[in-house]
Amino acid sequence: MSILELQNVEKIYGEKANRVNALRDINLLVEEGEFAAIVGTSGSGKSTLLNLIGGLDSPTKGKIFVKNREIGSLSRKELTIFRRRNIGFVFQNYSLMPVLNVYDNVALPVTFDRGRHINRKYIEELLQELGIWDKRRKYPSELSGGQQQRVAIARALVNKPHVLLCDEPTGNLDSATTIEVMGLLKASCRKYGQTILMVTHNEAIAQTCDRVIHIEDGRIVTGKRIYPVKGGDGAC
Repeated sequence: MSILELQNVEKIYGEKANRVNALRDINLLVEEGEFAAIVGTSGSGKSTLLNLIGGLDSPTKGKIFVKNREIGSLSRKELTIFRRRNIGFVFQNYSLMPVLNVYDNVALPVTFDRGRHINRKYIEELLQELGIWDKRRKYPSELSGGQQQRVAIARALVNKPHVLLCDEPTGNLDSATTIEVMGLLKASCRKYGQTILMVTHNEAIAQTCDRVIHIEDGRIVTGKRIYPVKGGDGAC
């Protein structure tokens, strides 16, 4: 069953001499529970694609469906609520609030959603599972890069999103921490039945996923599934 579908999606920036076709005629189906890597050279359109899927930007043409909802048809307020409750984001630069400690950074998305109860037990479980419960009162500046990325992952998971979008989540990490973070993402994919799309420049990392989607010059050139959909198990 597909959880994500893109139909004839294009994204154009600028006009006339400054016109750039960032994405061209993108058609894509992603199954529920799939862990897919998006790879391509710098400027190929990887991050643009992720931003469109996450509703952070709008396509110039085409439609994007997440959980059978066309996100382009939602009002700004509806999109904000839908995104908060269904899509999680993990970025290369962590994007943590420096004035908040680990626990409050993780709880932040829930506090934005008025009327939603903060499940403190679930937050504790997340932090325990990610190995940073003992760091819950620390601030981002007091953490290593790997620890900050774990906080970012916990924050992305706190609303139990159906889709997790990761933009170079291991780009700033050493090889040992990269392996740990990839293991955590795969475990989350399996445990919570999530669908994960991960932009990466690292082909070796991409090959550990269920599927590798190659983008060049704004077009999908290949998108073969390497393993049956089960959260990257086939490569572990």
